[in-house]
Amino acid sequence: MEKLVTLEHISKHFHVGSHKKLVAVNNVTMDIYQGETLGVVGESGCGKSTLGRVVMGIYQPSEGKLLYRGKPVHISHTKDRFEYAKRAQIIFQDPYASLDPRMTVGTIIAEGMEIHNMYDRQKRQQRVYELLETVGLNREHANRFPHEFSGGQRQRIGIARALAIEPEFIVCDEPISALDVSIQSQIINLLKELQEKHGFTYMFIAHDLNIVKYISDRIAVMYLGNLVELADSDEIYEHTLHPYSKALLSAVPIPDPDQEAQKKLQVLSGDVPSPINPKPGCPFASRCPLVKDVCRSQAPELKEIRPNHFVACHFAESE
Repeated sequence: MEKLVTLEHISKHFHVGSHKKLVAVNNVTMDIYQGETLGVVGESGCGKSTLGRVVMGIYQPSEGKLLYRGKPVHISHTKDRFEYAKRAQIIFQDPYASLDPRMTVGTIIAEGMEIHNMYDRQKRQQRVYELLETVGLNREHANRFPHEFSGGQRQRIGIARALAIEPEFIVCDEPISALDVSIQSQIINLLKELQEKHGFTYMFIAHDLNIVKYISDRIAVMYLGNLVELADSDEIYEHTLHPYSKALLSAVPIPDPDQEAQKKLQVLSGDVPSPINPKPGCPFASRCPLVKDVCRSQAPELKEIRPNHFVACHFAESE
């Protein structure tokens, strides 16, 4: 498959105080292939959304390079950022906060087309109607305001806005976490249908591992800003190698009550280290059941342990 987006040693730091920095994303290297869905999972605060915003061009990386179809994307350059924004769009987590309450739905969806000077006015209006119908809404909804819609409908509007300028790559930043369970499956199935029809490439950020498995071709597991495991969806569930990934998957509920009762839950002990001026060594060392002295002094590299299965752990090979 063709590489669409490439991250080379991407890090993102935020300065907190005069001599401290919060490491939100640390030295992440990976490829996102055209037409695939890359799921990104991890606990709250692990850097998933920050990574998504770096990939989108909302945040400029503190270190490393972002490439699109093999060419560097210079987010600090206005022209580069403008051109990249036409190829990459984002669906935000909160459908209530991500839509301007002063704008009609039609204006929200058409805004990107106007900025990028796409189509004449009449064609833009027609395109708005088409997009509303594509996401399961009606064309008369174009004249209404966001507060007149439910959470699920607002997220459909957010999807229509992301599709408006015909991007190739879409970052889905926890697009269903703020929605009712009954609505979540509708939005997931809509995203899958759109991908099958238009060939979109997704970076899908989420907490729910069952949903990530359902929608993703590959899964990246993050911990404290670091990429700790990357593999095909089925592979990572059937041959989990990193101790943190194992703990995450053990917490996923099983629909069968008998199997759920027999399941061995892997509870992590120890304290979560601070992302502010992190200590050397493996970021998971303070909670890892496999920890040795080398883990506290030397950070493990992301290595291919099985075919297309990458793990950052000194002792994953012995598992």
